[in-house]
Amino acid sequence: MIRKIIEIDQEKCNGCGICAQACHEGAIGMINGKAALLREDYCDGLGDCLPACPVGAITFVEREAAAYDEAAVKESKRQLSGQGQLSSKKELSDKEQPSGRSQLRQWPVQIKLAPLTAPYFQGAHLLIAADCTAYAYADFHQDFIRGKITLIGCPKLDGVDYTEKLAEIIKRNEISALTIVRMEVPCCGGIEHAAVTALKMSGKFLPWQVVTISTQGEILA
Repeated sequence: MIRKIIEIDQEKCNGCGICAQACHEGAIGMINGKAALLREDYCDGLGDCLPACPVGAITFVEREAAAYDEAAVKESKRQLSGQGQLSSKKELSDKEQPSGRSQLRQWPVQIKLAPLTAPYFQGAHLLIAADCTAYAYADFHQDFIRGKITLIGCPKLDGVDYTEKLAEIIKRNEISALTIVRMEVPCCGGIEHAAVTALKMSGKFLPWQVVTISTQGEILA
């Protein structure tokens, strides 16, 4: 159908990520350090992201696009809320979540070493994280690893493209949801791009989110 939808000028985009935070539907994400429209059917065409962009990189266009799917957006939010939202420290007591205890549920964790299929993948909320995130973010085990199956890597240092392997893992196993954790530095865009592309290649519809950690150890998005 022909409808109004956003368009992001990659030349103007400075990669700040403000538009992704402003998009309540989850239609916008960060790929290779730039904002991108990840799902046309999540874009409602109302443009909450337009005034948020500090460089004017977002505009409206009318073109052939998938219809806005409000039900799919609500379901995605519901599943993310139930399966992968970050736990609030204020809601957790020390007795419920003892500090210093590893939350790792499987081995190996390196993407390069992980098998394509394994029992622990079935029904798992999959965490794909850049190596440095666990060092930068103090409560990484409690806020990210807890309750998930963890895969880590660094596309810059490993010198490999994880996309095809991640796509096969998602395709061959009953993954329930996906969380991607990356650093704010540009080179970390590689792991986000690999994970998002792998999800698309798998042909599966899963709730997913990207969390960005600053070099000061704070959650940016």
